[in-house]
Amino acid sequence: MPTANRPPESEPQPDPAIEAYLAHLRDVRGLSSHTVAAYRRDLRELRRAWDAPWTELDAAALRRIVAGLARGGRHPRSVRRFLAAVRGFLDFQVERGERAANPAAGLRGPKTDRPLPRGLDVDQAQQALDAPRAASALDADDPDSPLARRDRAMLELLYGSGLRLAELTGLDLPDVDRDAGMVRVLGKGRRERRVPAGRMALAALRDWLAVRGQWANDDEPALFVTRRGRRISNRSVQRRVEEAGRRGGLDVHLHPHRLRHAFASHLLESSGDLRAVQELLGHADLSTTQIYTHLDYQHLAEVYDAAHPRARRHDPADETGS
Repeated sequence: MPTANRPPESEPQPDPAIEAYLAHLRDVRGLSSHTVAAYRRDLRELRRAWDAPWTELDAAALRRIVAGLARGGRHPRSVRRFLAAVRGFLDFQVERGERAANPAAGLRGPKTDRPLPRGLDVDQAQQALDAPRAASALDADDPDSPLARRDRAMLELLYGSGLRLAELTGLDLPDVDRDAGMVRVLGKGRRERRVPAGRMALAALRDWLAVRGQWANDDEPALFVTRRGRRISNRSVQRRVEEAGRRGGLDVHLHPHRLRHAFASHLLESSGDLRAVQELLGHADLSTTQIYTHLDYQHLAEVYDAAHPRARRHDPADETGS
């Protein structure tokens, strides 16, 4: 009889069906290695909990497995992620004709609030961006050092262009078109987009590029490098952004995502153009942008009413005749 919620005594052998799905995510859908690794962990957990053929896995068994995760103290968000991985895996089997229906289609994980980062107002963002001009911990008396110039350029791009952390560290020298004022970005799912770099970001990049050669190895294509001459890591950028927040006297923890969030919020507050913000952020789904920028549907309705020629709501006073 199949076993549900079996304790994870040992790591299972690679399952051919799981490996085929992961290869599809990686090679066809172009998901990142981090995302594929997360799916692998969840699906291996499913395999440990279910030792019968996949075709025998039904909704009742899945409910028992999910209940076991919850009883074991799993965070609701983690349970929902697990279900999303399982749902995608079983959808893949349906598409390949290996099962008639997806037993996870109707299952919903525990409700959980989706926390949003505490925002930065414009003045706070300015404090953070000005911080590298002050004395830094590593270059105490030289705000124009390569370190300070690099940090200014990174901060300006994070806030001025709304880049994700991995997008920033993945930039190479040819990705910046200073004449056009544009940056070519490789986003999630290896989707490429071009985003504008504002006047301040371009000026900071010019200052950094003037001294980049003092650090960069000859064969290093990365735009942002460390003192050792190689591409800067995500963690190093996080530390430098945190340092800028401290030196700027902010009362919130500053991190790259908070600057991206501030970019979206401030741009939307000024323009009201949700679709443009979606394109600049590289979101595949407009609903992601709506959540990201603290909008509600009432605000969307107001934007629609103000902008669309047929949007004005029905007003009986406008009627004539019957």
